[in-house]
Amino acid sequence: MFRRSAWILSAALALMFAQGCSPTNDQKKDDSTTPPPTEQKQDTPPALPPLADKPKDGDDVAVLDTSMGKIVIMFYLDRAPKNVGNFMKLANDGVYNGTRFHRCMPGFMVQGGDPLSKDMSKADAWGSGGNEYTAPDEFNDIDHVRGIVSMANTGQPNSGGCQFFIVVKDSSFLNGHYSAFGKVVQGMDVADKIVATGPTDQNLNGKVDPKKAVLLKSVKIEKWPVK
Repeated sequence: MFRRSAWILSAALALMFAQGCSPTNDQKKDDSTTPPPTEQKQDTPPALPPLADKPKDGDDVAVLDTSMGKIVIMFYLDRAPKNVGNFMKLANDGVYNGTRFHRCMPGFMVQGGDPLSKDMSKADAWGSGGNEYTAPDEFNDIDHVRGIVSMANTGQPNSGGCQFFIVVKDSSFLNGHYSAFGKVVQGMDVADKIVATGPTDQNLNGKVDPKKAVLLKSVKIEKWPVK
């Protein structure tokens, strides 16, 4: 899911090898009073907790009010703090209000968040907007399974911004290419309705008929549990 029209999914995989150092034999064998060198332990980052299935009471969540119903998204702040912060700021600033789900691929995902999609007269350019917003890559251990919410990008490093997508079918091939930052905890049935507005013709790359595009009326940050 690129912000632009090109939908080429590519990955550059780099293999890294660590080469150990063997001890030398130039020390005197009878130097028994010299203690052996101690190994310097490298600091390792603390292990992250397992991914939560639902938010804790009082956690921030995003409530997406669409023309087909509400979707509630929990955040993985410990996995993608900058992308979570970016999404929350955009929501609080009203950037998402009035946008549409412009790209929907049945059996795959729904994508929205492009400010250009507020304007029906700019329908041909939907999916190319929002370049004024940027968020860094935060690829993590979140598997892109059904319900995961991730940031779209242009295929270039650190090119995420305001456009996001919701996975409606397990799509692990996206792992390591997109910054997953949340999960739908209410309203996957709504996402299923939205994805059905997309074309069945794969050559259209999910481009939704503007007249059928589902409106995202507002995105509000609220506390869990949502009333």
